[in-house]
Amino acid sequence: MKNKSNKIGRNALCPCGSGKKYKHCCRNSKKEISVKETYKQQYDIILKTPKQVEGIRKAGVLLMQIMAGVEKMIAPGLVTEEINTFVHEQTIRAGTIPAPLNYRGFPKSVCVSVNEVICHGIPGEKVLQDGDIVNVDITPVLNGYYADASKTFFVGTPGPDAKKIVSIAATSLKKGIQAVAPGATLGDVGHAIQSYAEGKGCSVVREFVGHGVGIDFHEQPQVLHFGSPGKGVVLVPGMVFTIEPMINLGKKELHVLPDKWTAVTNDGSLSAQFEQTILVTETGYESLTPYDL
Repeated sequence: MKNKSNKIGRNALCPCGSGKKYKHCCRNSKKEISVKETYKQQYDIILKTPKQVEGIRKAGVLLMQIMAGVEKMIAPGLVTEEINTFVHEQTIRAGTIPAPLNYRGFPKSVCVSVNEVICHGIPGEKVLQDGDIVNVDITPVLNGYYADASKTFFVGTPGPDAKKIVSIAATSLKKGIQAVAPGATLGDVGHAIQSYAEGKGCSVVREFVGHGVGIDFHEQPQVLHFGSPGKGVVLVPGMVFTIEPMINLGKKELHVLPDKWTAVTNDGSLSAQFEQTILVTETGYESLTPYDL
């Protein structure tokens, strides 16, 4: 991806957040505004260079190779610690490091979240059972660049509730990604997800959101999976962030277990999540961790 210009178009929304067109707002100031400088100063968002994008893309290729290996493992009787061992060994073998390991005290190299676990499940002695659903969230760091993605898998033969929530969660991510384009807003992304998921009778988790990624594990902006059209930061080429809606079959309320990581639904309902790392391009978007939805 190469930016055609490092200046803001006259008719684009002004990045200062005023809601006005650039030509009627900051374009009239004495100092011409650089998009890259403005986004860093105004939002602490790092617009990625083509070299940085390529580094993130390569990390994404590795991530999806590891994820494909995980998918082959998923079966009744698998212990979640075995997923952690596989992801850790594959990551180290590739000359990279697993970002989750020791991140703010997280004890494992991957998050594995089963059934009512919304996110941040800690791999351990839990044995996967026929009919379970399991989300695996992987983040390798390759040559200093981070890529982040997750998928929810069926274990054995899924029941109707499992089929429903996994389908809705996958389509929620697809709707969010399709809302990404230069000139759109983060509110457009959140609204696309929320309106779809709630329209199907499910709920959207509020406490955990997507985030900028690439040079660090978690960067600005925060990417809410709910919102209003036209609100929030205007998307511009070079932004890289995750979209990772967590969708519950029941109500949205949750609590975190005493381990201080594992988030679960209050009502015990199933929760599913899909996540990809997305680049805003000149004409739309590119997934740097692509898979079919």
